[in-house]
Amino acid sequence: MNFKDFMGSAAVRQRYWARSFVGWPRFCRASPNTAHHALAALERQDRVNLLVTQNVDGLHQAAGSRRVIDLHGRIDRVRCTDCGATLPRATLQEDLLRSNPEWHAAPGQTAPDGDADIAEGSFENFVVPGCAHCGGELKPDVVFFGESVPRAWVEQAMRGLERADAMLVVGSSLMVYSGYRFVQAAVRTGKPVAAINVGRTRADELLTVKVSGPCAETLSALIESR
Repeated sequence: MNFKDFMGSAAVRQRYWARSFVGWPRFCRASPNTAHHALAALERQDRVNLLVTQNVDGLHQAAGSRRVIDLHGRIDRVRCTDCGATLPRATLQEDLLRSNPEWHAAPGQTAPDGDADIAEGSFENFVVPGCAHCGGELKPDVVFFGESVPRAWVEQAMRGLERADAMLVVGSSLMVYSGYRFVQAAVRTGKPVAAINVGRTRADELLTVKVSGPCAETLSALIESR
């Protein structure tokens, strides 16, 4: 979703929230996998001092990780673009249902990212409530295309990198600059960078070690190696 399109068009916002409304029940049932639990275990072993994730699903925290920076925000929160007030996405789901009771059994092919494919034109009358505090436009509390990652989050992650002995990239191609910048920063300061990923990454030539394999199996082996 492009931020400019979302903010500039009521029709785009209707389409976004209608698709999100249909997809949300599946998304909120998602649970952490073996890789999430392995990273949480590494934190408990004091081998991970900070986890910086580009995911927005909150599954690292659900698995038990405590020192987490959600670099691209959290999809389970909603933020008012005018006054900045936040509310749980689950609360908005209830508001959307009250405003659109005929959508209780709305058809659509749901996707793992919380979205859904629904017929074009079917959301023209979909009602999107405004902010309860000021009536402003509501937006998922995530970084859309065309937005910048909040500077405070980047600075917090950089401070974590300064304290670290090394950096481990797990399951990312690093094609998005918001994550790639931390590899660049680690290399500039002489810190080794390892990656676990199936397929090439943007930082292949900068890596000290690369494991081309499944994240869950590799991380589980790291836990057992202690």
